[in-house]
Amino acid sequence: MLNQDSCKTDIESRECERQLSTLSPFELKNKLIELAEEDARRSTATFLNAGRGNPNWISTIPREAFFLLGKWALTECSRVYSDPIGISGSPSKRGCADRFTTFLDDNASEPGADLLKDTLAYVVARGGDADEIANEWADGIIGDHYPTPDRILKYTELIVRDYLAQEMGGHADPDTPLFDLFAVEGGTAGMCYVFDSMQENKLVKKGDKMALMTPIFTPYIEIPNLDRFSFDVINISANKVEKNGYHDWQYPDEEIDKLRDPSIKVLCLVNPSNPPSYTLSKHTIDRLVSIVKNDNPNLMIVTDDVYGTFVKNFRSLMYELPENTMTVYSFSKYFGATGWRLAVIAINRNNVFDKMIADLPHSEKDFLNRRYGSLALDPEKIKFIDRMVADSRMVALNHTAGLSTPQQIQMSLFAAMCLLDKKDTYKQKMQSIITDRLDALWSTTGFTLLPDPLRAGYYSEIDIMVWAKKFYGEDFAKYLEDNYESIDFVIKLANQTAVVLLNGDGFDGPEWSVRASLANLDKDSYLKIGTAIRKLLDQYYETYLATKK
Repeated sequence: MLNQDSCKTDIESRECERQLSTLSPFELKNKLIELAEEDARRSTATFLNAGRGNPNWISTIPREAFFLLGKWALTECSRVYSDPIGISGSPSKRGCADRFTTFLDDNASEPGADLLKDTLAYVVARGGDADEIANEWADGIIGDHYPTPDRILKYTELIVRDYLAQEMGGHADPDTPLFDLFAVEGGTAGMCYVFDSMQENKLVKKGDKMALMTPIFTPYIEIPNLDRFSFDVINISANKVEKNGYHDWQYPDEEIDKLRDPSIKVLCLVNPSNPPSYTLSKHTIDRLVSIVKNDNPNLMIVTDDVYGTFVKNFRSLMYELPENTMTVYSFSKYFGATGWRLAVIAINRNNVFDKMIADLPHSEKDFLNRRYGSLALDPEKIKFIDRMVADSRMVALNHTAGLSTPQQIQMSLFAAMCLLDKKDTYKQKMQSIITDRLDALWSTTGFTLLPDPLRAGYYSEIDIMVWAKKFYGEDFAKYLEDNYESIDFVIKLANQTAVVLLNGDGFDGPEWSVRASLANLDKDSYLKIGTAIRKLLDQYYETYLATKK
């Protein structure tokens, strides 16, 4: 527990910093913000928070389409019944596609009209019924019914499945594997449902071995250590430094080879990674595919691919190892939609999760049949993804499960915009925004950012110790390690320059690394942050030189 009194007198004392280093980076962030805001008040410094990865952009066209669609949906409700005190009926399906098309023609100049018209045409071309899709949109955006199907709406699934195939690298396959989707309240809810249902369905037990590809988003480190799981965690580390002294944030063969152990039941990764923000190399993917096929065929893989759209030609493990991989994809970052809480869990229709449930001992099958017995006459045949839906509402409330329908409509419009953007205009703009900010950050540090096609750049992890050695030598680097806590760098940065970054070791990165988000500030701000980073490193060196005198 943090001793507040010891930190009041000197926040930069080693005693205080040792206590602060026990916090999650996202809890530490609150203290860093407090320090940075105070420094900005007492100085001419500008408060710059590059800690959390909430983007400072929004995708406008799908939102314009959403609000225009809502306007039409209300007219559909009023057609059925209208009371002047403000009550209407539920929209009617019969003939609604014609009425919708007429509405769009009458409002052709309105923002979002083209996206709605083109999306309707796209779904019809994919075999959809025009009245069905128009009614799903009208009823869904009004939000007057529980989600039906509860896992995901019919046409939302069609649109989002196509979007995932396009953005996650599946469109190149002549026989793209077919994935079932579960719409969930953001990627974090997806994580909770995944871990919970794997344990509830006896796929993992307390104390089982689980591998993490690190550095990784902190909750993936913290969840396995909760008492209900207490997993034996095996780290697959990308903290390797190349012989010339630069990190490439890829995984040595000897690290990937740990997965040959069949007692490792689950592998979790964020791809592209958080915080280094690099996607897996083809060499690593090929090695992983070989290991699963030859050494560990029942390995359950959970991949969080939220940053995949920021890498050119991204290829998810969901299309490399479709039967073993469960994917969590969030719309939050790419579309500036963290407040919408939109994500999906995707599982291939032929998958290791269902296979392993089918192979459970009879005693465990009987237990699960009792658990899900209220949902079907033959509960043993309920798929794992549908069990997750039920588990999300403690089974007893399965009939009220599912992501709210207005959220699902907005999700489908986000996905549709990208499906219809044949020139990748939106993607190219998003990637260039991130690249420009990344270049700005590094340009004022004086550090070298090597070109790398595998880099997403949504975050940048900077290993201060690498640059301490390159600029000032091994003796200075040892001085830093001997005389300071590694967290001292982000504490001083906040306390003395009003800049907030997160400590990379909180993500199981190198001890003296820092994580900067490139999503939530403008380009000029990153120039200032880079300057502050370099200035602080030089300040340490000046103190070191003073000790030599």
